[in-house]
Amino acid sequence: MGTGTTNEYLRNQVLTASPEQLQMMLYDGAIRFARQGGQAIERGDLEASFNLLTRAQRIVLEMINGLRPERNPDLCKKMAGLYSFIYRKLVDASVNKDTKALTDALKVLEYQRETWALLLQKLTRERGDTSTDASEDEAESLALEG
Repeated sequence: MGTGTTNEYLRNQVLTASPEQLQMMLYDGAIRFARQGGQAIERGDLEASFNLLTRAQRIVLEMINGLRPERNPDLCKKMAGLYSFIYRKLVDASVNKDTKALTDALKVLEYQRETWALLLQKLTRERGDTSTDASEDEAESLALEG
């Protein structure tokens, strides 16, 4: 698949995804770029590590900006704190080439991704759907909309 075809495929995926699927894509992207950034640190490729970890940081900032405190202020405050922790660890990893900080960020990201996947499965079962889509209001009511 060529780059143009790949970009078109990804664009279509994003444009047709539900809000819940978009959140999962954000988790997947942040994890993927953080892991690749860690591999670049291990190789001593400073430029690649900076670029990849910066991409992961931008995704986490997008997650922070996507929180909706009007839905559940207390939980959004907690999620913002969690995302801020991840962001700071990614910055530490990038600036200091700190693989421990990166490991800490990845542990939390992976846990959050797994939690999100379980939430979507639960909502799907409760609705009796065979699809993986859950309604935006149901997900937001659980205050994990990011």
